[in-house]
Amino acid sequence: MQRGALPAARQHLEEGIARDTPAQPRTAVFRLGRDLGVACRVLAAVTLWLLGYPDQALTHIHEALALAHTLSHPYSQAYARVLAAFVTQFRRDVPAVHEHAEAAVALATEQGFPHWAAMGTVLWGWALAMQGQREEGIAQIYQGIAAFRATGAAVYVPYFCTLLADVSAHLGHTGDGLQALAEAHTLIEQHEERYWEAEVYRLRGVLLLRQPGTPQDEAETCFQQALAIARRQEAKALELRAATSLARLWQCQGKRTAAHQLLADVYGWFTEGFDTADLQEAKVLLEELEG
Repeated sequence: MQRGALPAARQHLEEGIARDTPAQPRTAVFRLGRDLGVACRVLAAVTLWLLGYPDQALTHIHEALALAHTLSHPYSQAYARVLAAFVTQFRRDVPAVHEHAEAAVALATEQGFPHWAAMGTVLWGWALAMQGQREEGIAQIYQGIAAFRATGAAVYVPYFCTLLADVSAHLGHTGDGLQALAEAHTLIEQHEERYWEAEVYRLRGVLLLRQPGTPQDEAETCFQQALAIARRQEAKALELRAATSLARLWQCQGKRTAAHQLLADVYGWFTEGFDTADLQEAKVLLEELEG
């Protein structure tokens, strides 16, 4: 992804939203499957989260869900529900992910939308695993990914692989997590789907630290790669995650001053989303480093 791509995407999507008035004709929905106003809002939400605006992202998701409901268009409703699960997963709001993913699966199954049903199943599985139903959740993630790929789709699979790796890390299945990330990396190179690339590298570093006998410098290299990619893409949300992981490693190595400076610079950029898990964890770590 080239530098400037995310800000440019945000601009175009916001322009699309501004032109989507109540009087706007909705006939395109019959050709494109989903309402363009709903699509602009959910894609703007994803873009805004990546850029570091988690609250604005959530506002756009709520608007998309409301519009899809008003239109009474099932395909747009299922689409909005799935992307709402995406954005709330980015925010690591487990109950919200569960709610949106479960609703998406129910609607998509009822209406015969296997694409959205499969995606919802993956996210629902992640939520179940995070809520303690770990084996059931990870089985559901595998099931959802298989069903999604059976439709012929490839986009989003690297992201789904990181969900699998995240759950594997919680279960202590380091090897399974690293295998999922290796697949994600291969798919990123094949399809140039790079918006989640930084997170693939960061999670690899996290899992390597949990693998006995792995030198810490291998994990640090992964965190540094994640940091560089996120900065190049201007993806502040992923930059914060990478900086937090690297600062935590440096803390363990006694590099408290460098860790604090790194994390403080990134954390200090943010103007919203301070109730989200990523920013709360960064704040706690900063306080530890100051002590």
